[in-house]
Amino acid sequence: MPFPADSALGALMATLPRPGRVQWLGLRTARDVPMREVGAAEAVAGKGLLGDRYASASGKRGITLVQAEHLPAIAALAGLESVQPATLRRNLVVSGLPLVALKGRRFRIGEAVFEGTGDCDPCSRMEAALGPGGYNAMRGHGGLCARIVSGGRIAVGDLLVPEDAA
Repeated sequence: MPFPADSALGALMATLPRPGRVQWLGLRTARDVPMREVGAAEAVAGKGLLGDRYASASGKRGITLVQAEHLPAIAALAGLESVQPATLRRNLVVSGLPLVALKGRRFRIGEAVFEGTGDCDPCSRMEAALGPGGYNAMRGHGGLCARIVSGGRIAVGDLLVPEDAA
């Protein structure tokens, strides 16, 4: 968190209205293959989700999250009626809290603990996935990258709770 927790702004930034909830979970086994929706996955500390292409990576992008409330905004900006979660190539769709508030913070989903490492900017593939202007439709709505601090099972329906609020 960029401001000390004991400062007025730090306290405001740390306060969330409620926990989030996992609405969708997907894995992609390799580059250039579609996401596969799953009900649950195993998070591996310092790596990623078992069965996902990033599972053997350095871990800074061990998991990617996008905010459910942003899907209608992305669709509207891309001129579409709706956007399916798999189209955006993120592992989790989470509702109920602003993901931007989790940058630099630890949070728990199911049995696993994560730390928000930064914005998950859109990739050039969004132009093909969403149509002309798709990349720009996702700017500011791409979600959050996180590293896996402590592994465990995560599933659709699990709560996302900041560690300092648990």
